[in-house]
Amino acid sequence: MLIGLMADSHDRVPAIRELLERMIDRGVGMVLHAGDYCSPFSLAPFLELNIPFAGVFGRNDGDPEGLKAFAAKGVGIELFESPHSLEVGGRRILLVHDLGEVASRSLESHELIVHGFTHRQEIRELEGGATIVNPGEACGWLHGTPAAAVLELETKSLDFISLTEPAWKV
Repeated sequence: MLIGLMADSHDRVPAIRELLERMIDRGVGMVLHAGDYCSPFSLAPFLELNIPFAGVFGRNDGDPEGLKAFAAKGVGIELFESPHSLEVGGRRILLVHDLGEVASRSLESHELIVHGFTHRQEIRELEGGATIVNPGEACGWLHGTPAAAVLELETKSLDFISLTEPAWKV
């Protein structure tokens, strides 16, 4: 099962849409978002492209109720407080905005930890076998390149996606 991973979209709707379209083209069936959508309208591409997703709130999501109300317009869209534990494809996943919010014991009790906050792509393994992934910043505001990732759940194989074309540079 292929899932998309996204974080730190910060209202850059065109980049969100392009990243989602590239994920869908690769066969992604759902997206996990590690927070910082910012405004409710940032969820529009998820609804318009009809892709299920689960996400947590980040530090810059100033209108959680507005985000929840916007998400409720679609089917298969769920927003949770950070951190949130869920199971997808038989894997126990922790979705969190800032890793600093979570005790190491909680990290170790999951197979996959998806986080945002740093705006930098990262993949690393913990000693117990858990994989920590930051898909990077979907907005591209800090580092100049909108980014996300596609994960094959069974093998934990990860491909980072970056919008490197000149039109996406900030």
